[in-house]
Amino acid sequence: MSQAETIAVSGEDLKVFSGRSNRALAQRICDRLDLPLGRTEVETFPDGEVFVRVNEDVRGRDVFVIQSTCNPVNEHLMELLIFIDCLRRASARRITAVLPYFGYARQDRKDEGRTPISAKLVSNLIVSAGADRVLAMDLHAAQIQGFFDIPVDHLSAEPIFTRHFRNGDFSNYVFVSPDVGNVKRARLYAQRLGCDLAIIDKRRASGSTAVVENIIGEVEGRDVIMIDDMIATAGTVTEAARICKDRGARRVRAAATHAVLCGPALDRLASSPIDELAVTDTIPMRAEVETRLSNLRPLSCAELLAEAIVRIHNNQSLSSLFLK
Repeated sequence: MSQAETIAVSGEDLKVFSGRSNRALAQRICDRLDLPLGRTEVETFPDGEVFVRVNEDVRGRDVFVIQSTCNPVNEHLMELLIFIDCLRRASARRITAVLPYFGYARQDRKDEGRTPISAKLVSNLIVSAGADRVLAMDLHAAQIQGFFDIPVDHLSAEPIFTRHFRNGDFSNYVFVSPDVGNVKRARLYAQRLGCDLAIIDKRRASGSTAVVENIIGEVEGRDVIMIDDMIATAGTVTEAARICKDRGARRVRAAATHAVLCGPALDRLASSPIDELAVTDTIPMRAEVETRLSNLRPLSCAELLAEAIVRIHNNQSLSSLFLK
């Protein structure tokens, strides 16, 4: 689909609204749908409370509200909950929470005593607020879908990255999983594009630093592609890129669905040997990021999300999106 093409929407009861976390993405989605972005007022009172007003009729409508719960996470999460409650009280027929990025996803289990499962708590809050359905992109852990007591449509950015990387000769490429937990994702891309697979054996030293010990597979003289669901502090991807270069990799390209880029991420990425960093727009890009990272290649997930919204609205299957 070209940038100018739009997606045909059947019916007149589809409404798309956006919170403040990623209005640019929401507008791109509406442009694809050839629909106006729903009119709202969202503001923060002097005491810190969030106020939402929907300025058009949603009674009996199929409503989608787009909100990434990215930094500031708690503010954007609370805004989403109030938005959903507002739509429910305005008698929307069905409310779908579109979460391009789902915050708290890494707190998905008790890995030690006396710790919360915050991803489950947030899921409960979204359901309690009145959401009837959730549409999410690349959840950090697939089992989070089961945390919601409502239907969840879980999209993968694989079609976006596959289309991006497919331009070129793949005879010399190898997909590298930056850690053992990412092997399934790397294997999927390697199979789709007919490439070899290698695995980084990582030992995490703390929550913000990672120590790389070994690499399973051959990268010497090869062009490496590494794909992960997110880049937060960038410790994993930069260490993995360095060891690939140390082992003789000719070129290193990295990709991530969610460019969280917090803490020392920018410093690490700016000094890393990564030749290209492809990320989607599930999280809005700060101007500083584009200024400091000359190797950045932003890609949009608007087309994929727009197609998913249309299929949900028309009660069509989403699985065919990933069988092309």
